[in-house]
Amino acid sequence: MHTYAEPTVTFVRGAGSELWDSDGQRYLDFLSGLAVTGLGHAHPAVAEALSEQARTLVHVSNLFGNTVGPEVAVTLDRLVGGGTTRAGGQVFFTNSGAEANECAVKLARKWAGPGRHVVVSTWDAFHGRTLATLAATGQPEKQTAFEPMPDGFDHVGYGDVTALEAACESTEVAAVLLEPIQGEAGVIAPSSDYLGAVREMCSARDILLMVDEIQTGLGRTGRWFAFQHTGIEPDVVTMAKALGNGVPIGACWARAEVAAAFSPGDHGSTFGGQPLAAAAARATLAVMEAEDAPARAARAGAILRAGLERLDGVVGVRGAGLLLGAALDHHHAKDVAGAALARGLVVNAPRPDTIRLAPSLLVSDDEIEEALALLGAALADVDPSVKADAS
Repeated sequence: MHTYAEPTVTFVRGAGSELWDSDGQRYLDFLSGLAVTGLGHAHPAVAEALSEQARTLVHVSNLFGNTVGPEVAVTLDRLVGGGTTRAGGQVFFTNSGAEANECAVKLARKWAGPGRHVVVSTWDAFHGRTLATLAATGQPEKQTAFEPMPDGFDHVGYGDVTALEAACESTEVAAVLLEPIQGEAGVIAPSSDYLGAVREMCSARDILLMVDEIQTGLGRTGRWFAFQHTGIEPDVVTMAKALGNGVPIGACWARAEVAAAFSPGDHGSTFGGQPLAAAAARATLAVMEAEDAPARAARAGAILRAGLERLDGVVGVRGAGLLLGAALDHHHAKDVAGAALARGLVVNAPRPDTIRLAPSLLVSDDEIEEALALLGAALADVDPSVKADAS
């Protein structure tokens, strides 16, 4: 179906931070399939885990147990706790980020009980494309063709605590759903005290704080989860993208007291947590921990940020770790992304004045240097007044 634009490039092979198209041209991948391939392409440990699991047991359904999913759940609970301490929560496995957020919405309604069903999120947020998660997404242009939207969703300005408090005065509010950094909106980070203030307000009003870490989670921002930069403790955390390094798997983590609202039959997924996807997640998380992915993202992100700030035509850099948005001095980001692709660099333009970069968490210094040179040349291709030299 014509749900995507015609592709300008068809990729046939990848290794680490590199991709090759059907014509044999090499590219540096600084988008990682929208922050998905956190370990790079074709990581041998993940490939071996998939191969071994495919020869052992692929699927049995959730009518029966398997040994792999529970191992991943225990690891995720520990990473939500910071990596060393169990957070004391429980996990529901899904196949995507939208499904993880769908689970969170249903859990919030069941936990809150009759009469409390509203979820408050923010304008410009992106939470998925199912009808419920599209309703939570604060982008009306994505909703118009599918109206009427499901009832029970409200939106306020991102970073505006006063507006959020006013919206949560309603006795119908069950939860607040936030991204710690808005990725699809252009890598927008709130003030340092925003999440802390939201946590305080939610606790005072007995409202769930649900954090969408689908793009920011699992090491990308320099911590296992972006909310950990602020020291808060959310009630629900959703994740996906990097969890399987490209194999579709997501998860909704919740504090045990919140998760207890679900009873058998309340929610389910035929493929959620099946052995093949869970094996990919188990291998991915093992490599991330062995490599200390958050520390690597923090270090490499500092190098990449400094290099972007030196580029002519870049007027600012937003984000954290290896999720960065380069703000341009003109609204030509789409043209710059196209010029970069022609030169062999994969990035994208989430808004007219922003280039998003989300390379592998294992990206090398040499690859960062090469990417900066390619992006600088692409900026010069689009605007001849720009100097391509990034040094």
